[in-house]
Amino acid sequence: MSKILFGISLMVIISCTATSQSAKMPKNEPVISMQSDTIVPVQKTEEEWKESLTPEQFWVLREQGTERPFTGKWLANKKDGQYVCAACGFPLFSSHSKFETTCGWPSFYESIDKTHVKEIVDTSHGMRRIEIRCARCGGHLGHVFDDGPKPTGMRYCINSVSLDFVPEKKKK
Repeated sequence: MSKILFGISLMVIISCTATSQSAKMPKNEPVISMQSDTIVPVQKTEEEWKESLTPEQFWVLREQGTERPFTGKWLANKKDGQYVCAACGFPLFSSHSKFETTCGWPSFYESIDKTHVKEIVDTSHGMRRIEIRCARCGGHLGHVFDDGPKPTGMRYCINSVSLDFVPEKKKK
């Protein structure tokens, strides 16, 4: 009888451990599921975000801060490539849609894919703006305005600290 109780207890412990392990997202998990085109969200606690981001990245990406204008790493970048979310690596913008602006932050006239950024109404600071967040991890990127160049007329004004840059691979 005690062997049966021991066996049942062991199975319960193992199943509870397996469940808690599977709830955590592995680092190399696919960004978009293979079964469909659904974006797989990143789920981390605020403590996990604090461990994986610099203090400035945490402030901007998780607490909706704004870096000072004209200080960002990617403002003057003219290389070809992709701009990805600094928190989760999700592709957001192409260098081909980046344009010169006097606002002080990197600006793009469109995202790589409309489903890669979320638009949220922001009424902070007595204004009505559209906040842009990464569709995968929810990180704050910046804001979008309707005063951009052709072909879209949009200006995605993005904090450099919210982005990483992946250079385009040279063709041989």
